[in-house]
Amino acid sequence: MSAQGDCEFLVKRARELVPQDPYAAKAWLITARTLYPADFNIQYEMYSIERNAERTASAGRLLYDIFVNFPEQPVVWREIAVITAALRNDSQDKHAQFLKGVFETLPGPVQCKMLLKATEQCFNTLEKAEMLLLLLKRFPESVVQHGVSLGESLLEAETVENLDTPVNCFRKLFVCDVLPLILNNPNMCLPVSLLYKYMHKAAEFYICYVTREPSADGQIQGSQEVGGLKSPGRGRSQRYVIDGLSEKSSVVTEPWERLLEMVGVVGSLCDWQGEKANRSYSELLQRVSELCRYMSATDSEGFARCCAQIVTCCTLVLFHSAFHYVSAVQPSLFQGQFTCVLTESTRVFVTVISTRCEGSAALFGLMITKALARGEGRGAPVCAAWADPVNDDLLCYCFILEFVKICSAWKTEMWMWFRIFLTDMIIYQGQYRKALSSLALMSSLQLQQNQNQIQNSLSSSSSLETQRAIIQQASCHYALGEYRMACEKLLEVVSGLMPQNHEAVKSSEEQRKPRGKTRKGNDLRLIPCTSKSILPFCLQLMLACFKLRAFTDNRDDLALGHVIVLLQYDWPQGENLFLKAVDKICQQGSFQYENFFNYVTNIDMLEEFAYLRTTEGGRVQLELLPNQGMLIKNPSPALGVELNTLLLPGAQKADRHHTVTRGITKGVKEDFRLAMERQVSRCGENLLTVLHRFCINEKIILVQSLP
Repeated sequence: MSAQGDCEFLVKRARELVPQDPYAAKAWLITARTLYPADFNIQYEMYSIERNAERTASAGRLLYDIFVNFPEQPVVWREIAVITAALRNDSQDKHAQFLKGVFETLPGPVQCKMLLKATEQCFNTLEKAEMLLLLLKRFPESVVQHGVSLGESLLEAETVENLDTPVNCFRKLFVCDVLPLILNNPNMCLPVSLLYKYMHKAAEFYICYVTREPSADGQIQGSQEVGGLKSPGRGRSQRYVIDGLSEKSSVVTEPWERLLEMVGVVGSLCDWQGEKANRSYSELLQRVSELCRYMSATDSEGFARCCAQIVTCCTLVLFHSAFHYVSAVQPSLFQGQFTCVLTESTRVFVTVISTRCEGSAALFGLMITKALARGEGRGAPVCAAWADPVNDDLLCYCFILEFVKICSAWKTEMWMWFRIFLTDMIIYQGQYRKALSSLALMSSLQLQQNQNQIQNSLSSSSSLETQRAIIQQASCHYALGEYRMACEKLLEVVSGLMPQNHEAVKSSEEQRKPRGKTRKGNDLRLIPCTSKSILPFCLQLMLACFKLRAFTDNRDDLALGHVIVLLQYDWPQGENLFLKAVDKICQQGSFQYENFFNYVTNIDMLEEFAYLRTTEGGRVQLELLPNQGMLIKNPSPALGVELNTLLLPGAQKADRHHTVTRGITKGVKEDFRLAMERQVSRCGENLLTVLHRFCINEKIILVQSLP
């Protein structure tokens, strides 16, 4: 029998004895290895028996032997691939734990060599990166040799794949796993330019991750990750699976804190002025202000270093603050429920959030503090504080150039959430024409995003965003004095709303408090983007548009009539303005508004108009019925039937015993008296429903009434 045949016989015999007598099988294989020490099949069979019996120590020794003696055998690499897969997956399975134990029994140099060889066997970029990352984590001394090359290969793979978002598997591995190993290794010595490059890549990833589009899968508990700059053991993260990674590997907890700590590490490596660990975002901005005061006195090298520090810190503070602002006013973008809209105050009789623009500071110099959402779903009182830390025009120009480069590389023009922030900032500055252009750009961006995504649960958020943009357009047109355009936009919004119970939407006690002394500048309102709040705002803004036209020297009964109808909403807030309208009517001696009995149901207003027809009220000529002039000339016996057509749904049987005081039953025409009595019976109707119907039915007349 040949040697090969002998080996096969011995292995076969041992395999047959394993179920019956494993010790006898082991004796056969020991004898076989003694006779044929260079035969791979004998040694691999010995390893297989120990592996299947899950005897860690002996299996580890045998694996070491076959790896050293037979490194080119494919079966060996298949076995090593199974072990390294168990190491990468961090599984708690019993067999996986056994395989990890086998690997741990190997000497350190053998482990390192095995991982390097296993990496060479990988042809998939992501799998190869994960294998090499395993090597770097187990052997930190290898970071110097392989860290940068691994990072560059991941960034190159991202470019080759032409991925449309930085939140991808390659960038995630680089930012969350590889980069912390590089930065925390004391033996690494990287050029400053490379440190800035890596920091910008990481910042882009963290910002895009935290501002990613919401998903409908809810939330999962963030898991502990290994090798990060910050231990993310606390907090929750949105359910979000990155292509190519598992759900667990896709989780990044505390992204803003991780970014801040990474900036601190990079700053210390780049010799930033006054840089220290655990600095907050507000402290970063404070440090920028200090640097700007003396950086002009530094040499060229110090100036460049300070400039880079200022640009980086201000950029991160800007996006961090912008994110928290948008999270407060429109959390629906980030898994929230309520949306708010920043608008110009109508200045009629509402309480506003008073703010002030501190100057024509450039975009880069403007910072907004965190906006903290409070209250029971009614939005957030936002405290906006803008600052311009740079007074030197040349310095500011240099900073803006660097900032524009970062924005261009990150493609921030495609960030819908940041466009919302910029638009609100422009409105805050009072640049309403520029704000209209920004809103138009935002609408086109929203349309493009809607075409790229499936219409699912996000459609409601999209609808809110569209509504929000139209309201801000109306607010800007109003501030520019373009009242017809403002009215058109407001009516477009109202047409998509459903009126609620008026009592539930009545002005809050806060609105009814007397207005305090406001600071000089823009008065802005932050209102929840819900039907409950938007409809009242639209009514108030339309009132502001018509009020300016109604009380000019020129007579305009139509505009004055619209004002009277709209004044009903915030009654008695608008009582003084109504009395001013009554005085104007008395001065004119007559008033014509044929929609009066269609939409005026306020008892105080009805009483006042009834009084105007009496002798004591001045016998003002009121034409409040359709074709009233014709009715007066040709009284019709069917007057009651015609009056019935004026009553809207809800006007049922009139209460003839309800009288309007101050002489309604004396000295007035019968047709007017009947109409007024019928109108009194409608005072209990839902006022918001009446006013909503007014906006819908009279849309053309309302728009044409404005210049």
